[in-house]
Amino acid sequence: MHSPQPTTEPASNDRVERDSPVDDGADRAPLMFDVIIAGCGPTGAMLAAELRLHDVRVLVLEKETEPVSFVRIVGLHIRSLELMAMRGLLDRIREHGRQRPAAGFFAAINKPAPKDLDSAHAYLLGIPQPVIVRLLEEHAVELGAQVRRGCSVAGFEQDDEGVTVELADGERLRSRYLVGCDGGRSAVRKLLGVGFPGEPSRTETLMGEMEVGVPQEEIAAKVTEIQKTNKQFWLRPFGQGTYSVVVPAAGVSDRAEPPTLEDFKQQLCTIAGTDFGVHSPRWLSRFGDATRLAERYRIGRVLLAGDAAHIHPPTGGQGLNLGVQDAFNLGWKLAAQIRGWAPEALLDTYQAERHPVAEEVLDNTRAQMELHSPEPGPQAVRRLLTELMDFDEVNRYLIEKITAIGIRYDFGEGPDLLGRRLRDIDLKRGHLYGLLHRGRGLLLDRTERLTVGGWSDRVDYLADPTAALDAPCVLLRPDGHVAWIGDDQQDLDDHLSRWFGKPAN
Repeated sequence: MHSPQPTTEPASNDRVERDSPVDDGADRAPLMFDVIIAGCGPTGAMLAAELRLHDVRVLVLEKETEPVSFVRIVGLHIRSLELMAMRGLLDRIREHGRQRPAAGFFAAINKPAPKDLDSAHAYLLGIPQPVIVRLLEEHAVELGAQVRRGCSVAGFEQDDEGVTVELADGERLRSRYLVGCDGGRSAVRKLLGVGFPGEPSRTETLMGEMEVGVPQEEIAAKVTEIQKTNKQFWLRPFGQGTYSVVVPAAGVSDRAEPPTLEDFKQQLCTIAGTDFGVHSPRWLSRFGDATRLAERYRIGRVLLAGDAAHIHPPTGGQGLNLGVQDAFNLGWKLAAQIRGWAPEALLDTYQAERHPVAEEVLDNTRAQMELHSPEPGPQAVRRLLTELMDFDEVNRYLIEKITAIGIRYDFGEGPDLLGRRLRDIDLKRGHLYGLLHRGRGLLLDRTERLTVGGWSDRVDYLADPTAALDAPCVLLRPDGHVAWIGDDQQDLDDHLSRWFGKPAN
């Protein structure tokens, strides 16, 4: 893969400082990096890669010395798969996963996937979490990002020029920006003093993968019986004699302490009357229904993304996807700020666009958790919603919400496509997403009359009257969302300025 090296050609006064670090004072180290990212999970690794596409100098700090050893399976939803395709990563990732229909996400209500979902990647990809983290980290490193393990942020101070980051061992580093991608217990968020309002866990659930000691038929019969009243319980065959086991816990405890196999046995006996002979666990964990959202995603030169900005129950499998999508939204905007061409307030659109998306995810997970309750009221609502999901419009709406292909950012008045992501349409040169690997904007011109002019260093151009698109021309941002629709050059120039700054000439 292409591994760009940082340029030394200054594009502005801002870039002079970027590429020519100076000693700002006795207590201030030189600017060594453009961005320091705390946390090398999926969000941090993806953000690092997005920044490196624009030659931004990136250091990722990961407090763990080794990657996680347990093999939890996570699901990449449709929108995340599209984003991977946009960066040329999907084939590499897909070979390590297992495809499933895009169905049964909302509160585990088993309805088939709607027909003709508006995506070339309308499926769920189940993939081991350590694998997706490793692949995204490798991608970032191949592009030139630095990753340091066994390092955590102990403190930081920001000023007009940058951020001084203090590590747990006392080392001090300087960067232009700091991004906390360090999880629900984010040290960066706490040090920044950003409020994290919401609800603490009221219930807790045990989750793990292990082998069982009874026949599959016996397990299936017992699970079917229990799930009539308890939707937060299952044993599902995972292959090679291993089962995914989910069972309500006895109470709420410290999630930092992993459960034991004995905890699983006790709760299985309490709820099912048998422990199914579970043994030889691959991994064991617990999750609660705590739901919290950071009040702000940015204060000055410090930003938050992923679980550092929002936490919620895993129902619907949206957490990892929400974080990766944060990274795609933030990466090109932060790079534009560092490269010196960002329009005023572009970086502020990160919170303006992603905070409402997280609010909606938190609300739909709250609703799903209520539908898992064994109480008569929630179960009555669940039965009613199960009936309503037989209507295609309802089923489609919920699937598009969970998989994030229904998101529409507020770009002002215009056609329905404005602010939405564009699917991977057919072009005379192949497919649309194949043109977005470099993380640049794209003008797709069916009229063959327009030009990107002085923005050609940031925006690519394709004239294609055969494009499978019901619009004369569209301007795509690097994250694949439609920023403009029309056929007038002056109107296009205005929108190029809005999203990509002043032209180079």
